[in-house]
Amino acid sequence: MTEDIAPLRPGTFIPRPGTAPLPRMLAAQTWMELKLILRNGEQLLLNLIIPLLLVLVLVLEPFVSVGGSRAGFFVPGVLALAIMSAAFTGQAIATAFERKYGILKRLGVTALPRSVLLLGKTSAVVCVEIVQIAVICLVGLAVGWQPHGSAGSVALLVVLGTAAFAGLGLLLAGTLRAEATLAAANVVWFVLLFLGDVIFPLSKFPHGLATWLGFLPTTALAHGLRAVLRDGRAVPLHDAATLAVWAVIALTAAAATFRWE
Repeated sequence: MTEDIAPLRPGTFIPRPGTAPLPRMLAAQTWMELKLILRNGEQLLLNLIIPLLLVLVLVLEPFVSVGGSRAGFFVPGVLALAIMSAAFTGQAIATAFERKYGILKRLGVTALPRSVLLLGKTSAVVCVEIVQIAVICLVGLAVGWQPHGSAGSVALLVVLGTAAFAGLGLLLAGTLRAEATLAAANVVWFVLLFLGDVIFPLSKFPHGLATWLGFLPTTALAHGLRAVLRDGRAVPLHDAATLAVWAVIALTAAAATFRWE
């Protein structure tokens, strides 16, 4: 006795060759990039654990003297450091080794446009930053931080900072060898940690040096976030312009020099 089988709908097994819509490709690439970041222990250490430890140590211990609220000074600075860690250091190292192992070259010959690949990486970084900001702010509130200012001003500074650091990260990853990128990205991270208005206020440095340090992207982002979140001011034009100039220069240079293999 045989069981009656319902007839298949016409066209069920007819191939339909073609690429997926760009939004679907972007969503899939973003999810893949995000999973790679979350599975990487070093990335989690750099992007989340170290910033959280810095908030606790710098706010609760009189390691460095600052004027006024310690949380009001250090929490915005650590937010700037976290954004640099995700958009610059982490992305530069990951992209450089993907280039070394031929991953970018293989992806480049698929139906995935290179623009969507880069957008996917950037979108994954933005997702990481959202988590960073949420967790750091919660820890900051727990240690007495009292933020002010508008969320729109903070978002503008974060977007400009992300664009500047992402451009610098891609510039390194696309031009240097993977090992050189690893070393350079870590050295830059440490230099900007100490000279970028994160741990030590610019007032601790000689006036002439402090003037030049004010043009660093980390300094501009930390100072801008501090002006909004601690002082309740609008976005400082100097800081926004500094980040915008860094973003334009870095992204233009990265687009002109990036090597996929």
